[in-house]
Amino acid sequence: MSISVADYARECAAQGLRGNYAVCRSDFTVAQGYDYSAEEQQVWRILCDRQTELTRKLAHRSYLDGIEALGLIDRVPDFGEVSGKLKKLTGWEIVAVPGLIPAAPFFDHLANRRFPVTNWLRSREELDYIVEPDMFHDFFGHVPILTQPVFADFMQMYGEKAGDAIALGGDEMITRLYWYTAEYGLMQEPGQPLKAFGAGLMSSYTELQFAVESAEAHHVPFDLETVMRTGYEIDKFQRAYFVLPSFDALRDAFGKADLAAVVGRWKEKPALDPATVRGSAVRR
Repeated sequence: MSISVADYARECAAQGLRGNYAVCRSDFTVAQGYDYSAEEQQVWRILCDRQTELTRKLAHRSYLDGIEALGLIDRVPDFGEVSGKLKKLTGWEIVAVPGLIPAAPFFDHLANRRFPVTNWLRSREELDYIVEPDMFHDFFGHVPILTQPVFADFMQMYGEKAGDAIALGGDEMITRLYWYTAEYGLMQEPGQPLKAFGAGLMSSYTELQFAVESAEAHHVPFDLETVMRTGYEIDKFQRAYFVLPSFDALRDAFGKADLAAVVGRWKEKPALDPATVRGSAVRR
């Protein structure tokens, strides 16, 4: 069931969420409102400068290519300006939102090649951790990889198919796919070192290092059905990171999957423990 903007705004205010949901349009977007203070501009640069030291070493080349193409790190980005560059590359654009928005409008934006980005930035006291996704997570984490045509196609396809999976009772399963790819995905192309591309890693100073470099990080070969069955952590380091061989493998696996069959097989079963999952070998 869809929720009205007014009802959602009241819920968010009651929960103490930071964004101003009362000014949302019917699709839950808002104006970016480029009126950031000198302090906010400085926080943006601190975050970007610190994280760029790591991403240059640990991020997949496609992410780094996206950073170079869009120029995201000099100042708080102007969404319209960056959208102009992004649209020429993959047909995507950025829309401003006050924070987390309901699933249905989020999927609709993705299906139409619009990526929602929070229009406010964390404070200096929240450099290392923030409860709600902010502009740094959304923009620095997600947007660069949308310059890559194959991943951009996957994200549009995700927006188109996610609602159907939820209607079948697979809401947790389809969320896990997003979590373990767009948020915490790793990539290891043949003959190449392990790299990261997921936004949750790109925007995290500590977890990016852990996921790619730590011997304790649990790396699992990507398998679509296994990913959709595996539970995940919200407020701690992940106990599993799925490793793709390419973005083509992700797009093709999702495009060919019989989601109704996958959801039907597993929606009533408990989630797999990420600490012990072993890729396709767990399917039985």
